[in-house]
Amino acid sequence: MRWWDIDRVLELEKALFPEDAWSRGMFWSELAHSRGPEATRRYVVAEASDRVVGYAGLASAGDLADVQTIAVARDHWGTGLGGRLLTELLRAASDFECAEVMLECRVDNVRAQKLYERFGFEAIGFRRGYYQPGNVDALVMRLTAPENSVQGTEING
Repeated sequence: MRWWDIDRVLELEKALFPEDAWSRGMFWSELAHSRGPEATRRYVVAEASDRVVGYAGLASAGDLADVQTIAVARDHWGTGLGGRLLTELLRAASDFECAEVMLECRVDNVRAQKLYERFGFEAIGFRRGYYQPGNVDALVMRLTAPENSVQGTEING
């Protein structure tokens, strides 16, 4: 993801997460940490027909990485795009030499939970009232040794 992708990413962000969408400033701030030798972030976009149909981001700190966001346009659900985006994030975690990857997922988002479980993530706890509005709990999930989850995985257009 680059700065020129932000407007198109925001369109998808607002469509998928209308009540708690990230702001332009939040994306700019994340991208500011994604370049150069001191980079601690990796953000990717997926495009089809000149539009952004998915994006994902990861932050690293020491040997721990955290999936910041992952989103797929509704008309691309079930195509494997979420798995390809997650594969890219896990490769980034491996590049950052992270031993663990963490994420939070809405407890009512069973589709996402199944994706994460296929990659080896395990539920380790809850964050009560994490998602606002609505006071929805988050399921906290962890993956150890992320490099083992991407070996032999290819990203297909």
